[in-house]
Amino acid sequence: MLKSNGNVIAKSIVFVVSVVLIVAATWAVLNRQHVIDQVNVWAYEPTEAVQAVNDRSGFTEQGNFLFYATQPVVATQEQFNTGCPRQEVGSPILGCYTGDGRIYIYDITNPQLDGMEEVTAVHEMLHAVWARLSDAERDTLTGQLIAAYGALDDADLTERMEYYERTEPGEFANELHSILATEYASLSPELEAHYAKYFDRATILALHDSYSAVYDALYDRADELYAEMDVLSTSIEERLAVYNQESAHLSADIAAFNARAASGDFTSMPQFYSERAVLVSRSNELEADRTAINNDIATFNSLQKEYEDIAAQIEVLNDSIDSFTTIDDSPSL
Repeated sequence: MLKSNGNVIAKSIVFVVSVVLIVAATWAVLNRQHVIDQVNVWAYEPTEAVQAVNDRSGFTEQGNFLFYATQPVVATQEQFNTGCPRQEVGSPILGCYTGDGRIYIYDITNPQLDGMEEVTAVHEMLHAVWARLSDAERDTLTGQLIAAYGALDDADLTERMEYYERTEPGEFANELHSILATEYASLSPELEAHYAKYFDRATILALHDSYSAVYDALYDRADELYAEMDVLSTSIEERLAVYNQESAHLSADIAAFNARAASGDFTSMPQFYSERAVLVSRSNELEADRTAINNDIATFNSLQKEYEDIAAQIEVLNDSIDSFTTIDDSPSL
């Protein structure tokens, strides 16, 4: 009897183990992506740069898991250009989610653009989220995203989305999913709840607003300066035309006056001084006009100098986020 019971127990254990293995195998098949993600996370050792980005990005546990599952790289110029080929000349990119599921983030060292790497990290992590959604989940989100996009009526966003339609056909909703999440404050409760599973939007929006404010201040001041220069230049041109015309007339009248004086054409000294006084008054008025015009020209030059300085600052900022500093030589025979 004891031997028989032992056999039964052994067979029961084998059966239970078999069932567990079958269940585990079935679960692994049904959750293949999660298994791959978990293996990638276990195999990944973040660099200090990646860890710093992760720590400031406001990821939830789920967001952090997916971020590390992509084995992200904060990339140097050469690394980034290899990992993230540019789609259009003159359109720098800050990060990418590659076809093999990797995230590359360009290493931005300009302190004025602090936070841009973190916003980029969340943007790209959300592409990983999108890739793991079911078709039904994507369809639902697409409707919500398109509704939010239409409500914004943002010309800059429209232009940006046109770029994605050209360079990434079929990925409109995917890109919108990342952009709205990291850059726009007013979203529906449904979208807020979706994004809250992966990161803290308040943290990322604050970082985005911080470096965006640097650009906004420069562009706003540039627009003010341009408007001032436009009005001032028109005024200077119009007044200068009048000045040149009046100056030519005065020069001719002075020449005629001097010729009459030389020929004794004046009948009396009072007449001479009276006509001379009129010419002197006109000359004084023209001199005042000349001084005012020159002052405005000096003001215009000062405004133009500030405008050029701002343009230079914007160029420095743009260079900070552009991984391409040179253009390859053209092919030759």
